[in-house]
Amino acid sequence: MKKVSIIFPTYNEEASIDLLYNSMVKVMTDNSHYEWEFLIINDGSSDNTLNAVKELHQKDNRFCYLDLSRNYGKEIAMMAGFDYATGDAVIIMDADMQHPISVIPEMLAYWEKGYQDVYAQRESSNEQWFKKKSSQLYYKLLDETSDIPILKNVGDFRLLDRVCVDALKQMRETQRNTKSMYCWIGFRKKGIKYKQLSRKSGKTKWNFLSLLTLAIDGLTSCTTMPLRFATILGSLASLLAFIYLFVIIVKTLVFGEPVQGYPTLMVTILFLGGVQLISLGIIGEYLSRVFKETKGRPGYFINSYNGTETKNT
Repeated sequence: MKKVSIIFPTYNEEASIDLLYNSMVKVMTDNSHYEWEFLIINDGSSDNTLNAVKELHQKDNRFCYLDLSRNYGKEIAMMAGFDYATGDAVIIMDADMQHPISVIPEMLAYWEKGYQDVYAQRESSNEQWFKKKSSQLYYKLLDETSDIPILKNVGDFRLLDRVCVDALKQMRETQRNTKSMYCWIGFRKKGIKYKQLSRKSGKTKWNFLSLLTLAIDGLTSCTTMPLRFATILGSLASLLAFIYLFVIIVKTLVFGEPVQGYPTLMVTILFLGGVQLISLGIIGEYLSRVFKETKGRPGYFINSYNGTETKNT
């Protein structure tokens, strides 16, 4: 019997645990020809999530949990989930159950046909207009600037064959953008459509600043286009400065030049200064990631796995 693991990166989702349990019981009942494992990664929650998950594990040992030593963020939580999941296939879902379980049988069916990465492509959601449009623009920008095709409107909700999970486990960078990593590893992919559900309990942990940080991490993780943009912008500024310098020289030789030009001087200084600061900022974003990666630190530490302290390596 094949084993399927579902991993749930979880942060302050105490209110969603009962819904998660009831939903997964239905998944097991409807797909009883598989062995099931549910791995809940507690990503440093500050509410009662950990205790709720412990009680769930005691009630049904198919519900496992991994307690991280602090809040590392969803990307690292998924990394930990890949390390500890034991299934022949791994499904990634949000603990708030906005990902519909009705999609899971279709994922499994395509997996049985030989597809190794069955990703769910969001067809519609209840997000605000600005968030939808900015997300679409972000994915378009990412796809056009990356060296590899980036799937649009596709998040982490997907089924991965063990071969994909093992490939991702070899990629140990801590500055992660898993969405681009799924595309980078390749393998046989299949997309299916789904409609995102509304959150029934708790509240979202994503705000504008965290989404902006995620977007910057995505751009700097899978493309060097911002660096090229800085080079082009600097070259263009230099070209304009040389052209303007030539104009000033010709104007001075032909017509003479009284003591004036303060506004022009200030505009020129501010323009060139702005270009330099933008370029330094872009370089700094990449340099900060290089700095963090060269430390060679582990991606995460854990307090326990199913209540048992595990030696961190």
